[in-house]
Amino acid sequence: MWKEISKFGKKLVEGGYLSSHFGNISVRVGDSITVTRSGSMLDEITEASVVTVDLHKPSSLDLIASSETIVHREIYKRTSALAVIHAHCPFAVIESLLNDTSIEPYDSEGKFFFHEIPIVTGHIGTKELAENVAKSLEHHKGCIVKSHGTFAVGKILEEAYVHTTMMEHSAKVKYFCDLRKK
Repeated sequence: MWKEISKFGKKLVEGGYLSSHFGNISVRVGDSITVTRSGSMLDEITEASVVTVDLHKPSSLDLIASSETIVHREIYKRTSALAVIHAHCPFAVIESLLNDTSIEPYDSEGKFFFHEIPIVTGHIGTKELAENVAKSLEHHKGCIVKSHGTFAVGKILEEAYVHTTMMEHSAKVKYFCDLRKK
């Protein structure tokens, strides 16, 4: 499992979707979540960089797991997702600062994948954020946390990665198109 997480961690950093220490990745198997540890460099994931926690209840392992484990847990409880990627995509963050409730992609791929990308609020690692993100992902493949980054879901990590990269692509296209309109 950690090798698959490592593969997509490298792709996220190499693609500029996050800085090495920021963001997190998880995969659900049954009633367990394997998630990157707090402070892990996503482009250098090893077996020691992930931890497996219980889906239904926090434990002492949550102390070393990502600070966003509470969000991942709530997503898995409320959706059919089996993979979650949280990234700090720069253009998605910019668009979340320029818009309040959602962004509508201008590009054809963004329209196909999302129609709209919700913007949610909540502080890092809080129950409020977990509730807002999970509620949004009940009906969408991804969302943007205002001033923070994206959460994307999939049946496998590759699908969550595609949704992450598409949100960033759509946010980037929208940003530059909107500049031209001014």
